[in-house]
Amino acid sequence: MSNHSIIRITRELSDLQKSSDLSLAVACRDVDVRNVKAIIVGPPDTPYEFGFFEFSVRFGKDYPGKAPAVTATTTNGGRCRYNPNIYAGGKVCLSILGTWRGERGEEWSSAQGLESILISIQSLMSSNPYENEPGFETANDEGDKKNQKDYVAKIRHETLRISVIQRLEEYLGISPSGAVQPQVSLMIDDSDGDFDSSEVDREEYDEASVHFDPFKDLCKRRFLWYYDSYLLAISKAKTEVTDGQNFTRMPFECPGNGMDGKFNYTELERRLRLIRKTMDEETERWAAEGLASKKKESGVASNLQRQYEQVVESYKRDKNVTLDIELVDKNPFVWAITYFGRPMTNLDGGLFRIKLFFSPRFPEEQPRARFETQLFHHRIASDGTPCYTAKRAEDVKSHIEAIIEALEEESPPYDPRTLVNPEAAKLFWGSEDDKKMYNRKLRRAVQRSMEE
Repeated sequence: MSNHSIIRITRELSDLQKSSDLSLAVACRDVDVRNVKAIIVGPPDTPYEFGFFEFSVRFGKDYPGKAPAVTATTTNGGRCRYNPNIYAGGKVCLSILGTWRGERGEEWSSAQGLESILISIQSLMSSNPYENEPGFETANDEGDKKNQKDYVAKIRHETLRISVIQRLEEYLGISPSGAVQPQVSLMIDDSDGDFDSSEVDREEYDEASVHFDPFKDLCKRRFLWYYDSYLLAISKAKTEVTDGQNFTRMPFECPGNGMDGKFNYTELERRLRLIRKTMDEETERWAAEGLASKKKESGVASNLQRQYEQVVESYKRDKNVTLDIELVDKNPFVWAITYFGRPMTNLDGGLFRIKLFFSPRFPEEQPRARFETQLFHHRIASDGTPCYTAKRAEDVKSHIEAIIEALEEESPPYDPRTLVNPEAAKLFWGSEDDKKMYNRKLRRAVQRSMEE
């Protein structure tokens, strides 16, 4: 590969990693920029909503003169076709990739790049993916309309089951039944909902690729953000389909390249709640692991202790923000923050207690924040998990600043990927009367914070 290609790929990766786009993430091993992993978070208001869809991208020596090879890897071991243009075997049919016949001007050019490829794939994940099938424009009978609805229904189910639930179970080392699995990275779900410990085809995943999993922490943090949305999607779907009901096979699907199975939202909800419980236990376990790490005088413990002392001193000098910070049980891996609401805002007079839990593997694993003071806010989930993005992952003060910024922002741009409290978001972005109700509920929560 020429130096020009390597420089181009490296720049594209850097630009994407610095981007504020919450939908896309990319990573590669330092020694091999030609082999990239990418993840697309399913767009809101589609059956793919907040799913985690992974792709492998392999750049040839002639890039950017020729498009890279892109393979979908979130396929349940080659069993699930998520879209008319995303096959169960991993093929992604797009004109810019040269894998589909496109109109003139839609083919690949060196002006395009990794970001444009990922955005093109993301555009396939629409509210009506059935329309991606060729010939859709001429099919308007009643049967076709029913197929569109049925297709959306089963994609929503499999998005939750495979891209969210199965992925998190693998990360946490639990099976659908709740048993601890000693080796889970290659386990796949049977399409009927039973668990199968057979291995993924080695031709699809080489060993190095399997063990390089750069999105584990990202998916865990996003799971906490979107947990309420997942439960809401299940609650809604339960009114539309029944457990045990078979998926409808689409006209363009065939054995080995389709999406077969049965609905079982009751089981998905149970598994989702078990994941959440296991995640909470993992967060609490960090505290004990942290104390052991402190006794060993590990580098992470020393780093967090030093950052704690620096952050405390910094906020003592900052007259614009009033907050207290202390270590819980003198443990540098658990910070207790008390934030005082800024005057002349909806938070004026409030007293908000927040805990920051740090992993012994910080900053590879990012801290998990939790509001212990109940607050009705579109950026704070019902369990107290705030949705924020730190500018500098390794800098604790950057995390605290991002949390406060998310809390105080009065006129944020609309971004449904940051709305982690569905009830509060519906009011905040609703009518004038809805917004008044939101402000009343927020103020009541602020007043209660002073009474606790």
